[in-house]
Amino acid sequence: MLFNSIHFLIFFPIVALLHFAIPHKWRWALLLVASYYFYMSWKAEYAILLLLSTSLAYFAGLALGKTDKPHNRKIILWSCLTFLLGVLFTYKYFNFASSSLNSFFSFFLIPLDVPIVNLLLPIGISFYTFQKVSYVVDVYYGHAKVEKNFGIFAVYSCFFPQLVAGPIERAQNLIHQFYEKHEFSNKRATEGLRLMLWGFFKKIVVADRLAVLVQTVYSDPQSYGGLSLLVATLFFSFQIYCDFSGYTDIALGSAKMLGFDLMANFRQPYFSQSIPEFWRRWHISLSSWFKQYLYIPLGGNRVVKWRWYYNLFITFLVSGLWHGANWTFAVWGALHGLYMVVDSLIGSWRDSFQAKLRSAASRYAFQSFNLCLTLFLVLIAWVPFRANNIHDAWYIFTHLFSDITQWSDIGKQSLYFRGMGLTLTELIYSGVFTGIVILYDWLDRQGTAWAYIAAKPIMVRWFIYYLLLYFILFYAPYNQAQNFIYFQF
Repeated sequence: MLFNSIHFLIFFPIVALLHFAIPHKWRWALLLVASYYFYMSWKAEYAILLLLSTSLAYFAGLALGKTDKPHNRKIILWSCLTFLLGVLFTYKYFNFASSSLNSFFSFFLIPLDVPIVNLLLPIGISFYTFQKVSYVVDVYYGHAKVEKNFGIFAVYSCFFPQLVAGPIERAQNLIHQFYEKHEFSNKRATEGLRLMLWGFFKKIVVADRLAVLVQTVYSDPQSYGGLSLLVATLFFSFQIYCDFSGYTDIALGSAKMLGFDLMANFRQPYFSQSIPEFWRRWHISLSSWFKQYLYIPLGGNRVVKWRWYYNLFITFLVSGLWHGANWTFAVWGALHGLYMVVDSLIGSWRDSFQAKLRSAASRYAFQSFNLCLTLFLVLIAWVPFRANNIHDAWYIFTHLFSDITQWSDIGKQSLYFRGMGLTLTELIYSGVFTGIVILYDWLDRQGTAWAYIAAKPIMVRWFIYYLLLYFILFYAPYNQAQNFIYFQF
């Protein structure tokens, strides 16, 4: 079931009404049934795998709570992790590994054919697998309590607002909320609806509109020149941001209306002044997961420098592969790993230089330079992330700034844009709607943008709400609606 569907617009109000209408002791059961219905609306068979992984993590947690013997605890931990990650590998990476091995063997003329198995990737498997891994590891190290109520643990494992694309919640942050009684609150309902409205605007009006141009260009990049490739890449950077942060806003808003608080997943990432800052603001639940469960176990920065750089690079390389079974994602992760290594080399110099700047104007200019440089590096890295294959990514890399001398020919470029799937009017709409998102994030840097809006007179507030709703109803490309990008991961 998609958030941006009539199905969800019927499903969610019913669940919300029943949630507050029934006694508190049965609410977990309602949420469990609703969550499995939500998940099974894609494909009922998916629920079997979800239930199996939930059961395994639950019983592994119980077993860890019953023994203090280090050897037994390690066996339980690694048996559970092997199964959870093994299932993830089988469904998501087996064919990728097989095709890569076949290519390797054929290159050396070795007559070995590794089989390819047709397996349909269960939606959201990467997210709910990582959530269960975090629970078992946290129980092992004593960072989380063993959950003995299977029903509550099952709801934690499949809570529908964040089931298929996060945020990836830790047990210690979410499980206790299912035990707490939540009374209906007008304040929370209003805040939740505002978040959902903003999320729908970002997804349906901005991301889906930008997707038309991006899909047209990236499906056949060899047919386009430098300006078209650059505009498509810039649009994709905002498409993926509005798509994924829009999903997160809807997830956080719907959970808030039910009385639950999920962790923030985005904090104005495109206003970052360095790559490390970008990763403290982008997909926060995943970046913090990799930091906690991969980077720190590798040694983090408490090792010799060369090993520290290795730990950074490997963490981001694995993060890239987590996103998909394609070498393009590995390149994307490797680029960010390289960025992080370089930043670790020059970061202290940059901070020291900025501290020596005396005038406000010079500091502002330096900060603006850092912001533009960070945005440029992120933009470049989005190329392999979006490209269909390494060949297309390389072509875009090498032609991104080609035909610069022709960029001033407005007439020729307007023809380009028509060929990219957008009329000049639609291109202007895309720019205006994207600008609204940028303005919101700019206001949100200093605090909460909604608090800024809430301080305005009631007529102004409701004008903004109605305007967003008007855009959603009349300016969304419903004939070319898109799935959420991160559903494929």
